[in-house]
Amino acid sequence: MAEIIQRDGTWTFDGDALRLVPGRDKNVGLLRKTLGELAVPLGALAGISFEQGKKSGRLRLRLRDGADPLLHATGGRLTDSSDPYQMAVDSDRYGVAEYFVDEIRNALLLDEVPATAVDRYLLPGPAVPLSVSAGDGTASFDGENIRLEWNWKTEEAKSAAGARTLALADIQSVEWHPAVGLENGFLRFTVRGAPTKAPPKYDPNSVDLWGFKKDPLMALVAAAVQARLPHPSAPSTTDTPPRQLAATPDPPPEPDHDALLRRLRELGDLHKSGVLTDEEFTLAKQAVLRGM
Repeated sequence: MAEIIQRDGTWTFDGDALRLVPGRDKNVGLLRKTLGELAVPLGALAGISFEQGKKSGRLRLRLRDGADPLLHATGGRLTDSSDPYQMAVDSDRYGVAEYFVDEIRNALLLDEVPATAVDRYLLPGPAVPLSVSAGDGTASFDGENIRLEWNWKTEEAKSAAGARTLALADIQSVEWHPAVGLENGFLRFTVRGAPTKAPPKYDPNSVDLWGFKKDPLMALVAAAVQARLPHPSAPSTTDTPPRQLAATPDPPPEPDHDALLRRLRELGDLHKSGVLTDEEFTLAKQAVLRGM
């Protein structure tokens, strides 16, 4: 077992999974604190790195593409303080961090975990029911329905129709963007058959975000919904050709008997010259004869 404990959090690896527990330091973002403990299976990891600085370093986990609905829904837009797969490391713990990295990398090599993308979520996403108030509304999700309720700051064009309830089955996609500079962020649900180009402040299927403290929590709602939508890389049943139309595989190539005979002569010469022992010659000859 490998473990590193810092003010930023505690990471523990037992050989099969990583347990990530956020710390209580003031620099730990609200999203990480609300999300709580994460269990990341080894098979979901693509790699780990450690970056040293003069006063502090940073551990970073890299997950396989498509493994985590939170990362898919946020599209790499989480800040360092909100990203649950990063941890600040004090300079006096650099040795522990490097050992931790070596343990993870060795386990990935021994288990032959590929770094390729996956076609199903390997993490469950945030627990439901879940409700977050930020920006111009409140988004709630119970696992089957999304409810959007508005506050006094909502544009009248959007709030006039009242609260909205969206069935999960009607949702085509969900996306979350943080506020950046003078541009507002948003949590948007795209409903099947009802695409819109309206700005989030006027879109009744969006929550407009203004860059306040609770904005990142809307990413948890996005992730909880994303975890229950079809995986974007999942194979489609329509892509599989009917069994009766499946192409007939090519027959295996005929063995080259002349090449096999030459190989037998070579083995005989190697045996006579003492390069091959009797046992090695017998095994090699049997393998060639099987090919004939």
